[in-house]
Amino acid sequence: MITGVIGVTFWTGDLERMYVFYNDVLRLPLHSRHEDFIAFELGDVRFNIGLHNEVSGASKDPFRFMPHLGVDDIHAEAQQLAQAGVEFIRQPEQESWGGWVATFKDPDGNVLQMLQLV
Repeated sequence: MITGVIGVTFWTGDLERMYVFYNDVLRLPLHSRHEDFIAFELGDVRFNIGLHNEVSGASKDPFRFMPHLGVDDIHAEAQQLAQAGVEFIRQPEQESWGGWVATFKDPDGNVLQMLQLV
């Protein structure tokens, strides 16, 4: 029986560039770093980036998988990320259900969302 999601992985052809983005720009808490695989720990979920020889260049289908990263203050986070050069495709916007969402890209063009629940 499946009991939950314990991790997700983005595969890349440029591990160092992705590491700098997720570690230095997004400031995700590092769990472990190896030559071809990096794991960040977000609560009970591992957010991983791995080097894969079948992956190169920008994501060819960036909207297919979209992680949602929880934040306490979406406006402050969005401002800080924008100042660091992060490309937003949707600025913070309140949803009809009350929460706030902002959408941005990582260096490989993968799409992620910040989510502030109310």
